[in-house]
Amino acid sequence: MNCAVHADQAATGYCRNCGKPLCPSCTREVRGAMYCEDCLSGILSSPQSPVNIVPRDSRPGTALALGFIPGLGAVYNGEYVKALLHVLIFAGLVALANTDVPDAVQIFIGISAACFYFYMPIESYRVAKARAEGSPEPPSLVGGQDQKPIGALILIVIGALLLLANFGLLERDWFTKSWPVALIVLGVYFVYDRMAKKA
Repeated sequence: MNCAVHADQAATGYCRNCGKPLCPSCTREVRGAMYCEDCLSGILSSPQSPVNIVPRDSRPGTALALGFIPGLGAVYNGEYVKALLHVLIFAGLVALANTDVPDAVQIFIGISAACFYFYMPIESYRVAKARAEGSPEPPSLVGGQDQKPIGALILIVIGALLLLANFGLLERDWFTKSWPVALIVLGVYFVYDRMAKKA
């Protein structure tokens, strides 16, 4: 399909507001969502905040159903960067679960993958519902524009673990006994972050 503005250019995306096919030169990206220039100028000139723009066809039930396919719920909501993060995190957890790691670690990774699988449709539903109601979008695990880049940190950890597995370092006795330290460090960080926000 070709761009609606430049008929000689192939379309690489669609406007989240009107659905018009767009080439890279016509695309205007705002917080991971693509708009055409006409829709974006209309959004900016309206009294409504661009952060709370609600697509007219936002259906929470559809977002929930599509969310069971990794990344598709976020695509439905027009959050393409988040969709990519969902796919990469889920695929990374599945890849980690299939490596030769100790049983305790494999169980933990398997549970994490299952929890993340059910998290994706729930988040897609919450975002679509907030948009349908015109309320601010809920915080995301993988992070938004004004949030910490948790999704990027998860990808870094998964990548580091896969690298260690490739070199056979996850099979060693020291890792079998010391991997819970990562949970302790993460818990301490959450406590510190919570106390820093209250201060």
